Amino acid sequence: MSEPPHVPVLSAEVCSFLAREGTRELLDGTVGAGGHAGLLLQALPAARLLGLDRDPLALNIARARLAPWQERATLAQAPFAEALRVAEELGRGPFDAILLDLGVSSMQLDRPERGFSFQADGPLDMRMDPTGGGETAAELLARLREDELADLIYALGEERRSRRIARRIVEARRRSPIRRTAELAEVVRRAIPPPRGRGPRRRRPIHPATRTFQALRMAVNDELGQLERALPELFSLLAPGGRLAVISFHSLEDRRVKHAFRAWARAGSARLLTRKPLTAGPEERESNPRARSAKLRVAERIPAADGLPPREAPGARSSPQAF
Repeated sequence: MSEPPHVPVLSAEVCSFLAREGTRELLDGTVGAGGHAGLLLQALPAARLLGLDRDPLALNIARARLAPWQERATLAQAPFAEALRVAEELGRGPFDAILLDLGVSSMQLDRPERGFSFQADGPLDMRMDPTGGGETAAELLARLREDELADLIYALGEERRSRRIARRIVEARRRSPIRRTAELAEVVRRAIPPPRGRGPRRRRPIHPATRTFQALRMAVNDELGQLERALPELFSLLAPGGRLAVISFHSLEDRRVKHAFRAWARAGSARLLTRKPLTAGPEERESNPRARSAKLRVAERIPAADGLPPREAPGARSSPQAF
């Protein structure tokens, strides 16, 4: 089997928190190419895994990567916001360890036909599940008013030039619909003036279209809504003493995780194992550029401290189908 292109970030840190003696039930809500899942299954020979992902292409890669542990791994196509439903349908849980690795993966970015990246031209799609219907990024661009588009780029992309970019996008779409990633990247590039100064100061830290593409991707896939809905359900799926680990890649995600974890801690139902988010060391940042913006937070459910009885395993509505 060839090595999948996606390299899991902060894998040593994830294993140090989740691969504990006595761990029997694992949930990976964003199994992707199976990188973290494979490491955890290898470290925990008595554990079994439920892995979710809404990208069917990612699940195919995960199945191949996790083949050595297929007797202990169950994979299902679903967003992590539906983890509670899937766990109940399969009779799984409570879980000793739950992992979320948020954002877009390199294997999605590297496929021009998925439309996530401006590095190569492709259809402006950006859907995590291209088979499930739903609005594409091109359709979203065509539908939104200029003010709505500016607000979206500012709120989800944290782009301070959002109004200028939205105005240029609307002007461009009046001439012709924007359906390709290269078309959109060029419109945004023209909307943002080059930095002033000479020498190193003229170099942009990121491509001018980066934040706009991020905003559209997050809107198309309702990424923040998924996260906000998922966090309380995932916490309810934890066994007493179970741990929830979340890897985020920008402040919008990390802020929501931080606030949820702190609220649980104030309520006396969780213990924060990372007061500040853990980040990658110099060697990992050098070898895996995706790790440079990764932040890991981990919370542990305090046994019976929240006044709730320990969660019983959900009743099986259908028998689990391994792999």
